[in-house]
Amino acid sequence: MSKTILLIHAEANKAQLVKDSLLDRLDDFYRVEWVALCVDGIRRLREPTLERVAAVLLSLDFPEHQGLDTLDAILGIAPEVPILALSSPAQEDSAKLAVQRGAQDYILEDDLGTHWLPKAVRNMIERAANVEALFTATERAELTLNAIGDAVISIDIRGNVTFINPVAQSLTGWSAAEALGNPIDEVLQIVDDTHARRVRNPMTTVIQTNRTAKLPSGSRLIRRDTMLLAIEDSAAPIHDRTGRVAGAVMVFRDVTQAQAMSQKMLHLAQHDYLTDLPNRSLFNDRLSQAIAVARRGDAKLAVLFVDLDRFKHVNDSLGHTVGDELLRSIAGRLVNGVRSTDTVSRQGGDEFVILLTSIAHAEDAARSGQKLIHAIGLPHHVGEHNLQITMSVGISIYPGDGTDADGLIKNADIAMLQAKDNGRNNFQFFRPSMNEHALERQSIESALRHALKRQQFELHYQAKVDLVTEALTGAEALIRWQLPQREIGPGEFIRIAEQSGYIVPIGRWVLRQACMQSSVWRAAHLPPIPIAVNISAVELRAKHFVAQVRAILQETGVEPASLEFELTETALLQDPQSAIGVLREIKDMGIQLALDDFGTGYSSLSHLRSFPIDALKIDSSFVHGLCTNADDAKIVSAVINLGRSFHLRVVAEGVETREQFLALQGQDCGEGQGYYFRRPVAAHEFTKLLGSDLSTTDVA
Repeated sequence: MSKTILLIHAEANKAQLVKDSLLDRLDDFYRVEWVALCVDGIRRLREPTLERVAAVLLSLDFPEHQGLDTLDAILGIAPEVPILALSSPAQEDSAKLAVQRGAQDYILEDDLGTHWLPKAVRNMIERAANVEALFTATERAELTLNAIGDAVISIDIRGNVTFINPVAQSLTGWSAAEALGNPIDEVLQIVDDTHARRVRNPMTTVIQTNRTAKLPSGSRLIRRDTMLLAIEDSAAPIHDRTGRVAGAVMVFRDVTQAQAMSQKMLHLAQHDYLTDLPNRSLFNDRLSQAIAVARRGDAKLAVLFVDLDRFKHVNDSLGHTVGDELLRSIAGRLVNGVRSTDTVSRQGGDEFVILLTSIAHAEDAARSGQKLIHAIGLPHHVGEHNLQITMSVGISIYPGDGTDADGLIKNADIAMLQAKDNGRNNFQFFRPSMNEHALERQSIESALRHALKRQQFELHYQAKVDLVTEALTGAEALIRWQLPQREIGPGEFIRIAEQSGYIVPIGRWVLRQACMQSSVWRAAHLPPIPIAVNISAVELRAKHFVAQVRAILQETGVEPASLEFELTETALLQDPQSAIGVLREIKDMGIQLALDDFGTGYSSLSHLRSFPIDALKIDSSFVHGLCTNADDAKIVSAVINLGRSFHLRVVAEGVETREQFLALQGQDCGEGQGYYFRRPVAAHEFTKLLGSDLSTTDVA
C-alpha cells in the first residue's frame, strides 16, 4: 500500500512543482494528495475512513497566519504525523517559528524543484518511523514494568530477616523458611557494578540514622545462584509504638530488563532501523566530536558521501524486500571496509555517510574510497538473486573543505553529484568550483522540468552515407535544447535528465517527433530512409517501454523497419538479462538495433552474440585518430572486420576529413556520418537532401 503525503498549498503551480519533484525522485511507494485550503487539509486529517497520512507539506504563505494556525490544528489532530513547512524566502522567520512550534523542518520554495525537497521528505518520514518505533518500545517497557510486583524484605534491630515476600524470594533465591532469622547481609548480598565491591545494605544505614536511604546507582544483587541483578530500592525505618527504631523495611525491584530496554531505546533513537548503522543524529554528533579532537591536534579527517547508482531500479524491478536486503549487505561491506575507529552511517534511502578519523593525507581517503567502491561492486547474493551495483562517492577533507559537520557533509554531497556526472562508480574530491557546478546543475534540472511544456526542444537530423556510392542511407535524430538566453548541448543536460528521471518523457517526445517526421516525408513521397533514435539505459529499464514504443508506432503509422534504436554497451550491461529481453521484443517488432560508441565500453564477442543487434557504430574518437594514430587505425580495422564476421552493418561516426573518408572507404567500411558529409540540420533543411545525391563537395 502506498503512503500518502498531504500537500496543503494555495498556489496550483507551486503545488504541481512539489508533486512533480516528489513523484520523480521518491519511490512509487508514495503518492501526493493536494488540497488548496487549510480547512480542507484539516478535514482530510480528521477523516477516519480514508488512508492514513504519512506526512504533511504545509505552505505558510496563507494570509493572516492561517499557515501557523493550521500547523497548530494538525499537531492537535494528528501529533504523530511529521510536518514539513514550505515558505518563501521572505517568510523564513515564520518557517523557523513553525519548527519551534512542532514542525519537523522547513524548506524554502526556491528549493522545491531540487533534490533537497525529496531528501527532506524522505528523511522526515524515516525519522517519524523511528520515533514511532521508539514510542512503541517505550510503551511495551512500561507495561512490562507495571506488571512486575515489588520485592519486600524487612529486618529487626539486630539485622535479621523478619519478612520476605514471594517476589523477594524469587529475586534473592532464598525461600522464606531459609531466610527468616538469618542476617540480612547473607540473604541480600549487594555489590557495586563498577568495582564488584560489597555495598553496605541500606537497611543497616536506616537503623543507625532513623532516616530513609537508597542504594547507590549501579548496585547489583547477587542471587543465591551467583547471578547478578540490577536493582533499585527504597529503605525506611520501622518504629515501635514508642517511636523508637525497631527495624527496617526495604522495597526493591529487578531493573535488569528495564535497564536493557533503556539501552535498547537509546540505541533505536541513534541507529537506523534497517541496517543498525548510526543514523544522521548520532553521525553528526560523532563528526562534531571528531572535528573538536582534530582541531586540538591539528589533524585531518575525511567525510565520504556515498550514493548507490540506480538503486531505485532494484526496488522497482525486484521489490522493496530485496532492496532492503541489498542495503543490509552493502552496509556490512562498508563497515568491514573501514577501521573500527571510523563511523559508517545510513542517512536514509540509498545514501550513506562515512567518517574517516585521523587521516594523514587526502590520499588516504582516496584509497579508502576506491577500496569501498571495489567491495560494493562485487556480487551481492540476495535470496535467489545475484546482484551487482555500483556507487558514487564524494569526499570532503577537514579543515580545508569545511570546519563544521554540516559544511563537510554538504560539500561531500556536492562532490558525490560530480562523481555521478563523471559516469558513476567513481569518487571525487570536493573543489570550491563544484559549488558553481551544483548551482548550474540545479538550474538545468529545474529548467528541464518545463522544457517539454514550453516546446524548447527541437530535433535535428544528421545524414548517414554509403561510403561507396555516397548515397544517403539514413538519418540520426539529435535533440537540441534552445533556452531564451542560450542553447544547451546534449552533453550538458542528457546525464542530468537521466539521473533525475526526466529522460523518460524526453525520450518519448524524441521518438514521437522522429516518427511524425518520417510520416511527413512518406506523405510527401520522398525516398524512405530509416531514422535512428538514441535510447538511454533509463528508458530501456522504464516500465512499459516496449508498450509505449508500440503505441507511438500505431499513433504515427510508421513502419517499425523505418526505425533504428542506438544503444551503448554500457547501458545494456547495467542489467544484461533484462536488456536482452527488452531488445528481443523490440527486434521482433521489426525495429533495427545499433550498438553505439562501439569500442569505448566493454566490447566483447559474447556481447555481440547475446544482444540481437544489426549494426556497430565506430566511436568518433577512433575515427579522429584514424590517419594519425596507429592504435586507433588498428581498432577501426578490427571493428570493421568484426562487423563483417558477424554480418553486421558498420557505421563510422565523426568523419570530418577527406583522408578519413578515403581510409574508411579503403577498408570497406559500409557507412559513415560526420561533418565531412553534413552537419545536423533542422527537419526542413534535411528534407532538401532526400531524393538527391549527397555529394562530398556539399559540406556544411
